[in-house]
Amino acid sequence: MLRFWPDNRREFSSLSEREILSLAVAAEEEDGRIYSEFAARLGETYPGSAALFEGMAAEEDEHRRRLLDIYVARFGNRLVPIRREHVRGFLTRKPLWLQKTLTLDQARQQVWEMEEGAYRFYLAAADQVTDVGIRKLLGDLAAAEKGHAARADQIDAAVLGEGGRAEESREAHRQFVLTYVQPGLAGLMDGSVSTLAPVFAAAFATGDTHQTFLVGLAAAVGAGISMGFTEAASDDGKLTGRGSPIKRGLAAGIMTAVGGLGHALPYLIHDFWIATSVAAFVVLVELWAIAFIQQRYMQTPFWRAALQVVVGGALVFAAGILIGSA
Repeated sequence: MLRFWPDNRREFSSLSEREILSLAVAAEEEDGRIYSEFAARLGETYPGSAALFEGMAAEEDEHRRRLLDIYVARFGNRLVPIRREHVRGFLTRKPLWLQKTLTLDQARQQVWEMEEGAYRFYLAAADQVTDVGIRKLLGDLAAAEKGHAARADQIDAAVLGEGGRAEESREAHRQFVLTYVQPGLAGLMDGSVSTLAPVFAAAFATGDTHQTFLVGLAAAVGAGISMGFTEAASDDGKLTGRGSPIKRGLAAGIMTAVGGLGHALPYLIHDFWIATSVAAFVVLVELWAIAFIQQRYMQTPFWRAALQVVVGGALVFAAGILIGSA
């Protein structure tokens, strides 16, 4: 939904050189800790990948040291308390390392996203600063991070083998996931679940299929517009590498509308109970489709995704019926 409260985050273009370096230090520290945690979580099953994660954590720590050296030389010993979440264009990372079950595929996808995002951050930062020494360091780190992104395809290559690596998603697939699948899935979930209550409440309150269809149509279109603008405004894709905000906004908006229209269209049928039965069936198909997409593209275990989506959808569905029947 659209957010009407103020967004107090800073624009990246407004950051000073001191703030950019402080942000880079904090980012490198966080990335290093994440890689160390990946190594600890996956080391027993994938020792080769764990060693690679540890090496990447050490390199992030070296980047942090180089950034601190030039910061102290230019600005002294006090860092600005600034982090990614304080700046527009950065998204909060899903804390995969806190999940009870962490898969190698999930770690590989996040490594690529982290390194691609770091590369874009350093490029943008280098373009913005004027100090020659800082600009050179940021450019060097951008080149280093670009090389690191390729390591996502090296993780546990010995275990995957040639056939496994050939089947694995490469950069184009990952970009497709970032630009279309993630926002589209969020839209589909929002459209399918959030419009359940108003549609079925209207159905059981009025018993009129035409009026119910109009309510469902309004809810679906309104939610689609809202989600589309929200996703497009969330970040411009330059720092996160998530692609065009217009493409992401369209993906989120269209899939939100599709999710809502799925169980509204059956109410074009004039018979109330036939329309309601078809709509309920469509809801089940939508919820299982969401669970499948989460498992296929987001590496979420199917039954966990199904439990979350289906149970949540069922509760909203029941709430709509109860409210409409009151």
